[in-house]
Amino acid sequence: MSLSFEGRVVLVTGAGGGLGRDYALAFASRGASVVVNDLGVDTAGGGRSSAAADKVVQEIRAKGGKAVANYDSVEDGEKLIQTALDTFGRIDIVVNNAGILRDRSFPRTSDLDWDLIHRIHLRGSFMVTRAAWNHMRKQNFGRIIMTASAAGIYGNFGQANYSAAKLGLLGLANTLAIEGQKYNIHCNTIAPVAGSRLTESVMPPDLVAALKPEFVSPLVLWLCHEQCQDNGGLYEVGAGWIAKLRWERTQGRIVRQRNKLMTPEAVRDQWDEICDFTNAVKPSNIQESMGMVVDVLSRVESDGEAGANLTAAPTSAVSKSRIDPSAVVGRQMEKGEFTYDHFQSILYALGIGMSTKDPDDLRFLYEGHDDFSCFPTFAVIPTHKAIMGGELMSIPGLDIDPTQVLHGEHYLEIYKPLPTSGKLTSVSHLADVLDKGSGAVLIIDSNTYNGDELLCFNQFTVFVVGAGGFGGKRNSDKAKASLPPPKRAPDAVVIESTSRDQAALYRLSGDWNPLHIDPNFAAMGTYKVPILHGLCSVGFAARHVLKQYANNDPSRFKAIKVRFAKAVLPGQSLQTEMWKEGNRIYIQCKVKENGDIALTGAYVDLYGPSEASPETLHKPLQGGGLQSELVFAEIGRRIKDLGSELVKKVNGVFGWEITKDGKKAAQWTIDLKNGSGSLHKGPYGEKVDLTFTVSDEDFMDVVTGKIPPQTAFFSGKLKAKGNIMLSQKLEVILKDHAKL
Repeated sequence: MSLSFEGRVVLVTGAGGGLGRDYALAFASRGASVVVNDLGVDTAGGGRSSAAADKVVQEIRAKGGKAVANYDSVEDGEKLIQTALDTFGRIDIVVNNAGILRDRSFPRTSDLDWDLIHRIHLRGSFMVTRAAWNHMRKQNFGRIIMTASAAGIYGNFGQANYSAAKLGLLGLANTLAIEGQKYNIHCNTIAPVAGSRLTESVMPPDLVAALKPEFVSPLVLWLCHEQCQDNGGLYEVGAGWIAKLRWERTQGRIVRQRNKLMTPEAVRDQWDEICDFTNAVKPSNIQESMGMVVDVLSRVESDGEAGANLTAAPTSAVSKSRIDPSAVVGRQMEKGEFTYDHFQSILYALGIGMSTKDPDDLRFLYEGHDDFSCFPTFAVIPTHKAIMGGELMSIPGLDIDPTQVLHGEHYLEIYKPLPTSGKLTSVSHLADVLDKGSGAVLIIDSNTYNGDELLCFNQFTVFVVGAGGFGGKRNSDKAKASLPPPKRAPDAVVIESTSRDQAALYRLSGDWNPLHIDPNFAAMGTYKVPILHGLCSVGFAARHVLKQYANNDPSRFKAIKVRFAKAVLPGQSLQTEMWKEGNRIYIQCKVKENGDIALTGAYVDLYGPSEASPETLHKPLQGGGLQSELVFAEIGRRIKDLGSELVKKVNGVFGWEITKDGKKAAQWTIDLKNGSGSLHKGPYGEKVDLTFTVSDEDFMDVVTGKIPPQTAFFSGKLKAKGNIMLSQKLEVILKDHAKL
């Protein structure tokens, strides 16, 4: 299928001849509306005429295309963009092509020679692109071309001013590619070789004639099309040949040692190796450059040897870690003590996204609440502080680089609900070590006690980059396995936004890694911005499951297992997908904005209501059940028999909150709006139209006809929230009192 630019508006600067003219004609031939900009100056920037731009516009219109001329200087970028807006109503594509030459050998280059070249090439491209930027950003689409040259990439005699400006355009384009990515604004750079007024002075006439502009235009059109997703690229193009360029770097050498003076003699002695491009690497972003510096500092501080080959592996895989499995497996760490009160419990709850906007969260946020509780996944905090606070690094025989340690998987099992305050002790040991080739996996088991009472068990699965290859085993029967979800659509999905300050808040619970707060540190770790803690995402997912399938009762929470897949950025939305199979809820967490899977191979195990810890069970459930249970069972049978008919008559979703002794004892949802109707116990993902709150005793009086619903409502015994008019259809559900 041919590439069309129908509906797109393109600005081409310097379009009165040569490459610019061919770009304008090519875009117009494929449906684009084109702004043909040309100041009409000579190759040195002198003179001025509208003839060149007018001629190209006439060519386009003669072929049935749409075009308008603009005669402003690129330094007046706003005027160029305004022409596009006034004529065509938008701007989609900018091709920065305008340029002049003022060639001089370096000592003969005047201030004017230097400034004029930079004003037209570099400043002009900046002014035009900046004027278009916000329009592209608002419409969530933009394509920008910067025109560099071989002189800028490689240098050329007599073109110091031109070369500097052209390479400056590449730096500008690379940054715009980064800043524009999230707005679907792509910026690429070309270094064309073609016959034009600018090249006829430096090329033989026959070569100028052979290097036709139409051998360059196809690349420009492809880079500017919505199908092309390349961004931040540099391309040489000419004579029908196209090549992409990238940086290359030698392996390099460290030429200093810790606490020793670095000398020029050390540089001299390693010079051949420093300049040896054998097995060169190809860095592609500033994070890889900064990451190299971090690796150097780490190695030097750990007494790395001078002359060491730093980049034999990719930067992210460099490690000096050494592990002796026979010496470390089974090794117990120092006991970790953790003292806390309700302040830390509440702070953690806020850190995993709880809010007073949700009344169900109040029991975890307010120490004066009748059911004030510690959220179950708070149990990761005491152990995390003990292990990651330095105990892991202190094990003899476990010489690992802390900058190469990644938290890969986690398992938590709760035996007793955590108190909301107290002094806990965590006892941890290294259960196993695995050799994964590219790295080592450490399995760390930890039991946490309240006095002599065992509260919970944590298993950390830690990956140490670059520490593998020691000939160890690859699998362990001690590892809690991650499990894939069922192969069907999720039974429930919850989407919740994190806040921009989510990581800043969560870290106050004890994970002080600057990766989650410091932009410079995050950049060294190849992240554009600080990322959210993996265990914070775990807290969000656990909340979603507990509310969806356990009535937000922390005593029902038994265990959670997750594998950390990709990072979440503060401010992004977490989408928790859930599959219920018995008391196991399989889960998968995605970043809603980009579809990345953040938590995978995950599940939550719940205790059944009768298994839950009796200390925190709702009192009504201890006394042999509720009378309303039988009523809802009968309603369920009616829906099964007459569901489609009831859906036609009612078309509504009713929620019921049944209380006992002033406390919520059960929750039901009657869906007579979707499909053939259904009855659900506990939270329900579908939007509820009308919610009733009533005690178990008053509910029975209403459904058996002892109290008319209207009387119960006006007396305050039956509370309703939502579409009150739907209450008139209750009789369809509750008729035939005798059976109820």
